[in-house]
Amino acid sequence: MHNFRVLVVDDETDFLETIVKRLNKRMLDATGVESGEAALDLLKHEIFDVVLLDIKMPGGMDGIETLREIKHIQPLAEVLLLTGHASVETSIEGMKLGAFDYLLKPMKFDDLLIKLAHAFEKKAAHDKKIRDAKIHELTRYPSRVFDDK
Repeated sequence: MHNFRVLVVDDETDFLETIVKRLNKRMLDATGVESGEAALDLLKHEIFDVVLLDIKMPGGMDGIETLREIKHIQPLAEVLLLTGHASVETSIEGMKLGAFDYLLKPMKFDDLLIKLAHAFEKKAAHDKKIRDAKIHELTRYPSRVFDDK
């Protein structure tokens, strides 16, 4: 598995710390925060490949609202939703808003790793398409290197 950056957003401190620790042991660069607001603050300053986002969080922002904002701040970040059985409909709403997929809690750690890897592969493919398009544009129109954008 390639090393990539994962942001874990979950209000359950024990779950959050355990997942972050286990992901880091697997050579992923994982960071954890306990609220949607904290996730958005971090995403304004740091790039993450995949966000693992709990849908049900108390307080100001739930997971769906956080997802909407993540897609504004870092549209290419893939978001994997965590949900309980009661909120599968909410997960489907999240998919319509651009989430990559969802997992039911509790989940097997290996299943989580597989979903994270697939989400990263999708993001990496998008990044490659963008790089290739820019390279094509610059080789076709080299003077655009100096254009102000």
